[in-house]
Amino acid sequence: MQKLWEKLVAGLGGYCKDNGFDKVVMGLSGGIDSAVVAVLAVDALGADKVNCITMPSSNTSALSLDITRKMAKTLSFGYQEFSIEPLLEKARGEFYGLFQNLSLNQVAGENLQARIRGLTLMTFSNQFGALVLACGNKSEADMGYCTLYGDTCGGLEPIGNVYKTDVYALAKWRNGVKKVFPDEVLSRAPSAELAIGQRDQDILPPYDVLDAILKGRDGGLSKAKLAEKFGQDIVNWVFERYEKMAFKREQMPPALPV
Repeated sequence: MQKLWEKLVAGLGGYCKDNGFDKVVMGLSGGIDSAVVAVLAVDALGADKVNCITMPSSNTSALSLDITRKMAKTLSFGYQEFSIEPLLEKARGEFYGLFQNLSLNQVAGENLQARIRGLTLMTFSNQFGALVLACGNKSEADMGYCTLYGDTCGGLEPIGNVYKTDVYALAKWRNGVKKVFPDEVLSRAPSAELAIGQRDQDILPPYDVLDAILKGRDGGLSKAKLAEKFGQDIVNWVFERYEKMAFKREQMPPALPV
């Protein structure tokens, strides 16, 4: 993990330099992905060049806010909390009229939150000249478990080629050097928190299984070979979803090579 961490840090610093950015901005959610990106950015650029914005809605847990505040205190990066609830309420009302008095359905309502967060980060970027970092990982990108023009907004996705299980491994390795991640961010169940009680595993297979299938696929293993270990149904589901989500992957920010 040390070599991978060092490669990501060097890649992030080099990308910013090559593209004329001396500072970055990102959303800090309280989840593992944004936590890892924040620490990578601090290691690459210095805490004074990193701006993290936590953008809670009514679905954001107290645990998420506790994690982001702990990280801000530990790492001393720029940190702001900006509730998106007033913008959400305004947008819901406007769309209610546009859609002829129909309330937003579940998918539209959930993704609206991510898109308002993306809008906030892009506006910060325009105002202050900071590069927006997207925080998605390879497992989620492969499965299209993300919101276009929402959490995919950004000029760079530092861990976009890192599988979710490896994101956790990176965090654990970095904590062994110096503790920068609260224990809670490593132990909590992954969630986009776009709905109350939402968990990634309500939609995706467990990440250890998903990543094993994706790594096998990337390594050239056939469906039949993977099905011998994981079962035909889940392998078919992963392969089919991967193919269906190509349109999302085509629109994602560049990811650092690993």
